[in-house]
Amino acid sequence: MKTGFCSLRGIGSALILINCLLTEHLTVLAGDWPQILGPNRDGRSVGEQIADSFPSDGPPLVWELSVGDGLAGAAIVSGRGILFHRRNADEELLAFHPETGKKQWDVHFPASYSGSISPDNGPRCVPLIHKDRVFAFGAAGQLHAIQLSDGSSLWSRNLYKDFKGSEGYFGAGSTPIIVDDRLLVNVGGANGNGLVALDPDNGQVVWKATDEGASYSSPVAAVLDGESAAIFVTRLHCLAVRPRDGEVLWRIPFGARGPTVNAATPLILDNHVFLSASYGIGALFASVSGTGVRKVWDNNETMSSQYTTCVLHGEHLYGVHGRADGGESSLRCFDPKTGDILWSRDGFGVAHAILADDKLLLIKDDGMLVLVRPNPRQYEELASAQVLKKTVRALPALSDGRLYLRDTHRFICLDVSRP
Repeated sequence: MKTGFCSLRGIGSALILINCLLTEHLTVLAGDWPQILGPNRDGRSVGEQIADSFPSDGPPLVWELSVGDGLAGAAIVSGRGILFHRRNADEELLAFHPETGKKQWDVHFPASYSGSISPDNGPRCVPLIHKDRVFAFGAAGQLHAIQLSDGSSLWSRNLYKDFKGSEGYFGAGSTPIIVDDRLLVNVGGANGNGLVALDPDNGQVVWKATDEGASYSSPVAAVLDGESAAIFVTRLHCLAVRPRDGEVLWRIPFGARGPTVNAATPLILDNHVFLSASYGIGALFASVSGTGVRKVWDNNETMSSQYTTCVLHGEHLYGVHGRADGGESSLRCFDPKTGDILWSRDGFGVAHAILADDKLLLIKDDGMLVLVRPNPRQYEELASAQVLKKTVRALPALSDGRLYLRDTHRFICLDVSRP
């Protein structure tokens, strides 16, 4: 990565290139949403053009489906959408046509997870589409590889059983990533089984490393001093590992023991990393290289995100400060270089955000969809509408002008394209 902190403007295009090179998504096109938080795992779309507003009753509904339990959002690539959910005693991977919602295929796996805190027993991880395959990580730690074209099974293995992983508070919730042809998973097993790299072709172990506990944060790819790396936020740390052999390049404390979770995905901003969590942990901004990490600032006042991930627009980050289960949650704009808050929309509520066409699409946990123009000077709302009636936890997906949302048992597709 670059050695000096330059302007963050234009970093989105550079990150797109970096991610494509690292994860080999060489066929990802504008409109594809192949994994958690989109093409680059940063909540930013590629080439989308969306409307500047929508009616008071919301964008047009294209189609809807009744779905089972689960907190996982959809993934969409080349005319095929994938949703991971649970019906009765099975976790189901459903392939649907993005334009119609019509089922293309489905495949079922026996499910054993039973939530101790959340009543939802379905999968938490967004499916990962890579080349011609789908990888699905179930709530009890089972990992499945499926052929994208027809749903045929390639391999499955129980990672929590094989590597003594723990379901923690809410089951497995860290979506795997592929970097340098290694399928990397934050399993959280003891005795050197914290991070596991598998061969995506057959599920065989390539390496195991660290005693890091599992988190609900998903890893991202980066380039550090010209070499590919994977950045993980685990139970108590953020660390960079070399994908080919699992060597830990650096590690910095992040998190706290006790009833806390790390859930937001780390953001790579030029030669820096931004992290955030709630539960008194707050935010951390650090400079990184291939050999070390240095904290620039940290506090619990700028951004304390319980599980949503901030998005970058220009030189500023936009995200939700606060928790869904207590206190007030605020939508904020802040400067990641300094931690300075530029504005705060108090009482906004918890929301997932997608940046597209210089606009923010925010789906709140109460089912309210809000369209905001990112403006570092003030909060600028363009439209809002109640589009779902039950609690929304799953991440949204955006593909070819269609926004995919789900609440507890309803999966909808909205037309948010520019007329």
